[in-house]
Amino acid sequence: MATNVPTDEALLASGDPGAFDRLYRRHAEDLLGYFARRTRDPELAADLTAETFAAALASRRRYRPGAGAPAAWLYGIAMHKLTDAQRRGYAEDRARRRMGMERLSLDDDDLARIESLAEGRRAAALLEGLAPDQQQAIRAHVMEDRDYNEIAGSLAISESVVRKRVSRGLAAVRRRMGAER
Repeated sequence: MATNVPTDEALLASGDPGAFDRLYRRHAEDLLGYFARRTRDPELAADLTAETFAAALASRRRYRPGAGAPAAWLYGIAMHKLTDAQRRGYAEDRARRRMGMERLSLDDDDLARIESLAEGRRAAALLEGLAPDQQQAIRAHVMEDRDYNEIAGSLAISESVVRKRVSRGLAAVRRRMGAER
């Protein structure tokens, strides 16, 4: 029995407000975990997730399917939001306010759940099937936020080898994410 589950591209292209809500529900927890691992601050992670989706909602018409998977597009927005927040010392809330979205109020249960996402269950699942050296390099660089030089020193290999392992591993993960859409 075939299910009629719309692709992420179809959800982005739809003018139906419920379509973007479905896209949000598909990717919010993964993005929240991404921010939680990077910031180690549940409230900042929640703010950055909200700001990422507000910016995505505002710019969804500019998404071009041929340019990459919607998840990659979302993570591109997320990386910009994270970089801006790290530079400023706080999460910008301009897009969220422009879209009329209220700031989330988090309770202790919310904070605990966000902190548990920092453990990276989904991220670990995405790494399954990669070569062990690629898994190790991605965990160190992406999940532990270590720089290439530090990783190279700890593994007694060149920085360029670490970069290749991370690049090839992430390319394989992106292909897998595209196949799961």
